[in-house]
Amino acid sequence: MSLKEKTINDFGTKRIGSFNWLGFRTLYEKEVRRYCKVFGQTVGAPVLTTLIFMMIFTLALGGTDRYMGDVPYSVFLAPGLIIMSILQNSFANTSSSLIGSKMMGNIVDILLAPLGAKEIVMGYALGGITRGLMVGCFVTISMSFITDISLTHLWAILYFGISGAMMLSLLGVMTGVWGQRFDQTSAISNFVIMPLSFLSGTFYSIDRLSGVWYQISQANPFFYLIDGFRYGFTGQAEANPMIGVFYILSLNIILWICCYKMFKSGYKLRS
Repeated sequence: MSLKEKTINDFGTKRIGSFNWLGFRTLYEKEVRRYCKVFGQTVGAPVLTTLIFMMIFTLALGGTDRYMGDVPYSVFLAPGLIIMSILQNSFANTSSSLIGSKMMGNIVDILLAPLGAKEIVMGYALGGITRGLMVGCFVTISMSFITDISLTHLWAILYFGISGAMMLSLLGVMTGVWGQRFDQTSAISNFVIMPLSFLSGTFYSIDRLSGVWYQISQANPFFYLIDGFRYGFTGQAEANPMIGVFYILSLNIILWICCYKMFKSGYKLRS
């Protein structure tokens, strides 16, 4: 019997076994409580910012008179802004949590706890997913008062919303493990996530693009997330939603393996 299997949890009655469910739940609850303590900053502010984006772009690009195909522009725009808020906040939660722990030196508390790499990755990732989806729900509710939002394909909304939050949470975990300062996290957000978000059809149809820019957009995972998520609301998609399903699933598997390997090897975590 391994040392891990012999370790007894705080209650003294259950063995940890192959997966430490108590440790995983504790880490997840820590992550949720961390951002809920500053709810106005972590949830309220992104909701307000997204609503401002909605009003500005709707008014600047034709108001209620403009259509994207058969869909009013405000109805076309809303799903893109909702999932963009989900993605950005999922990434922000995991990356800032890990960077902050490393800078304050309390990351050692996680590394010395009876937690395996999979429990740590799942705990951080699920915390980021929860924050992203929480922001997305509040944004959706708020936007329902200013534009017509209907649920056409619920499976697409759930799949692309949750998968997108997971993808950015895992990317945030990788960034948090790799980075040593908050400015490195900001660099990934400003030079990778933000450009991919804005160049993915959030505010326009990629059919307007031509040549190499159209081909680049076809390889952009953010395009499939936004297009699939929008399909769930409007019933219209620029690409086959099933391509997006398998593309995002493949990326999430790759990101999960990378995060697992980072914690398993102690990459930039052990001095």
